Amino acid sequence: MSPQTFTIKDWSKDDRPREKLLTKGVAALSNAELLAVILGSGSQDENAVELARRILAQSGNSLDELGRRTVAELKNNKGVGEAKAVGIIAAMELGRRRNSGIITEKKKIANSGDIFMLFQPMLYDLPHEEFWLLFLNNANRMLAMHRLSLGGMSETSVDIRLIMKLCLERFAAGLVLCHNHPSGNRQPGNHDMLVTKKIKEGGKMLDITLVDHVIIAGANYYSFADEGVL
Repeated sequence: MSPQTFTIKDWSKDDRPREKLLTKGVAALSNAELLAVILGSGSQDENAVELARRILAQSGNSLDELGRRTVAELKNNKGVGEAKAVGIIAAMELGRRRNSGIITEKKKIANSGDIFMLFQPMLYDLPHEEFWLLFLNNANRMLAMHRLSLGGMSETSVDIRLIMKLCLERFAAGLVLCHNHPSGNRQPGNHDMLVTKKIKEGGKMLDITLVDHVIIAGANYYSFADEGVL
């Protein structure tokens, strides 16, 4: 006798992705659950959430990496046909266009205050550190934003080569660094100073200007440019 299998229909209604979205809001869903809603169904061997988890795992659980997958690559996953693959591609593209629309509406970065206004709503009340990159063109207008690390900075989490690679991929002429201090202390530590110096030196080799590094500390901030330490 084969073991009993359970589909999403056997789950509590509160745990089903679609019902969970309707009752608790879209923010309550994990990435796998959101992807399961897009997939609509699983396969003979897996329900939609299990299939979604496997697809994400094969992309290193990175939505950025998933967004680079082609239809052919997605179809290599057992249980993913052309319709499911096309659905994933379309969803990823909508996300890109939404982010692109937000970026293109932003004004030119003229000073540290502009950087603070951009990042403060995202970072001011987080209980952990996040390190972000802001890519600029020759006119100091925003090209894209990228979260480099979550949970704090370390020499291992700040890979200078990766940062420069991301700059080159976006044809950035300028770069802004931003991270938060959950402690509320806006002053940079020794490691903040060292990382900033290394990134500035790495940018010089590729004619990429480090425009500023801003530390968000609640309602206050510290600007390396304003303090003359760049």
